[in-house]
Amino acid sequence: MNPSVAVKIFEAGRSAGADFVEIFEEETRSSSLGLKDSKIETATAGTDYGIGIRLLYGTEVLYGFTSDDSEEALVNLVKTLAFGRIAAMNGGEGSAAKPFEFAPAKRVCDYNAAAFQDPRVLGQAVKQDFLFRADKTARGISDKIVQVTVGVTDDCTHINLLNSEGLNVEMDRSHLRLSVSVTAADGSERLTSAERPGAIGGYELLANYSPEDMANSAGERVLRMLTAGYIPGGQMPVVMGNGFGGVIFHEACGHPLETESVRRNASPFCGKLGTAIGQPCLTAIDDGTLDGVWGSLKIDDEGTPAQRTTLIENGILKTYMSDRVGAKEVGIGLTGSARRESYKYAPVSRMRNTFIAPGKDSLDDMISSVDYGLYAARMAGGSVNPATGEFNFAVDEGYIIRDGKICEPVRGAALIGKGHEIMPKISMVGSDLELAAGVCGASSGHIPVTVGQPSIKVDQILVGGR
Repeated sequence: MNPSVAVKIFEAGRSAGADFVEIFEEETRSSSLGLKDSKIETATAGTDYGIGIRLLYGTEVLYGFTSDDSEEALVNLVKTLAFGRIAAMNGGEGSAAKPFEFAPAKRVCDYNAAAFQDPRVLGQAVKQDFLFRADKTARGISDKIVQVTVGVTDDCTHINLLNSEGLNVEMDRSHLRLSVSVTAADGSERLTSAERPGAIGGYELLANYSPEDMANSAGERVLRMLTAGYIPGGQMPVVMGNGFGGVIFHEACGHPLETESVRRNASPFCGKLGTAIGQPCLTAIDDGTLDGVWGSLKIDDEGTPAQRTTLIENGILKTYMSDRVGAKEVGIGLTGSARRESYKYAPVSRMRNTFIAPGKDSLDDMISSVDYGLYAARMAGGSVNPATGEFNFAVDEGYIIRDGKICEPVRGAALIGKGHEIMPKISMVGSDLELAAGVCGASSGHIPVTVGQPSIKVDQILVGGR
């Protein structure tokens, strides 16, 4: 972004009476390679470029974007966004503040630049060995394996972020995501399970993941569940496994703890700061500072440095995750949580790496404390209403707990409830914290996030089954 063009944009926004003007210029190169039925099925690559402009009037947001980077197009975009505001001014002038001055550009990189193997330089062929090794391993597990799908996706992004307060930041980001999905069949029964890790960086990350281990994990799990019976539904204690089990906290509790929900009074946690919403064993954190972890970022999409944010401490609600608008409306500080999928979206408060912190209990003690219940070793996807916290999540791998022991595998289980009602029922928290990569969709698009938790015990929850 030419600084003189940026100044013209800011002057146009100020003339339209805006309190704050922001420019988000982005170029992203993404690619993917996918294998199915032992053959390369998809190979895609592309570059997306554009500029988003945000005008703030107090906490009212006006946002637009374009791929035309000419001065005329960008100034006209500002005038179009602010058309109603300009008309209301009856031809008057906006702010007559002092001329804009930019700090020297600050450049930050979310990945380890010294080790970075740039996907844009190395190309798709680097991925092929991973794909074929995973496919071969999965198919060798059993003749009941009928389909294997393997994929590697990557994106490299460069961002220029400037605002009318003088911010001038350049950001480099890169993500790599792997997927091994295995389908098994037994007669008319078919079942699929998958492993989908991700991290920040380039092709150097491929060496950190074993395609054989991922294929074996997904393949052996799906075979265990393929012949499993079904659990009878009802209220019962549930021990949830670590890692992706944290998706329930993310969906049912994390979203309602974003100021984007709180400021709209669409959260069961409105007005609850400083109150107990869980037992003393429960501490929950959203941390954007974890090196190399999928949901991390050095600086958020408004230019605020990332931080570690303790949301719940020993059962007490401490704060929310905030962006500029949400922080102002709710009356809290900035947490570095403003995020967006791309220049096509205005930023709002979103999660980064959100997890229940480790406790002191062991998984064995949790299991032995249950006479009859469910061990949800691994969760799958589901749905949630952020305004009410109501959720419904499928269990990917489950086992009956009987007389304090893990017994036969069961499938078809679903966990049903409300996040703010379930949290007080978390009575035991393990020390085996594990994180898992995911993608979260909300009003500012789809972004990389990490969920996580140690093993936990929920004293009672509704389990759907047969």
